Amino acid sequence: MTQFLLDTNVVLWLSENNPRINQIKPLLLSEDIQVFISTVSWWEIAIKTRAGKLQVDFDGLLSLAKKHGYSELPMTSHYLKVYLELQIYHKDPFDHMLLAQAITCPMRLITGNSELAKYSSLVMLI
Repeated sequence: MTQFLLDTNVVLWLSENNPRINQIKPLLLSEDIQVFISTVSWWEIAIKTRAGKLQVDFDGLLSLAKKHGYSELPMTSHYLKVYLELQIYHKDPFDHMLLAQAITCPMRLITGNSELAKYSSLVMLI
C-alpha cells in the first residue's frame, strides 16, 4: 500500500476546497493508499492559530481528517537522526520535521512548497 504524508498547507487547502487539491483528489480517494497527517502539522496549525497568524476551525480540520480516514503520524525521536542530517535549504522547522518523517518511513510528502523538492525525490509538488 502506498503511503502519503500531507504537508500542512495541503491540509489547509483540503479544508478550504482550494482548487490546487483537484489534481490529487482521485489519489486521496483511492482505496490503495494510506494518507497521514503528522502531529507536526497539527502543532503548526495550533501554534499559528493561537498567534493570530491563521484563522481556522481546528475542530473542523480534525473532523475532516477523521471523515476521510486519514491516519495521524506521531513525531517521535525515531525521526530525529534524519532531521539532524537534513541540509538546510530554507528555515522552516515544521517542514524539516515533515521531511524527516517522510524520508524515514518512507512515504511521499504532498506539498505546494517547491523548496521542499530540493530535499528528496519523495516530495510530490502540487
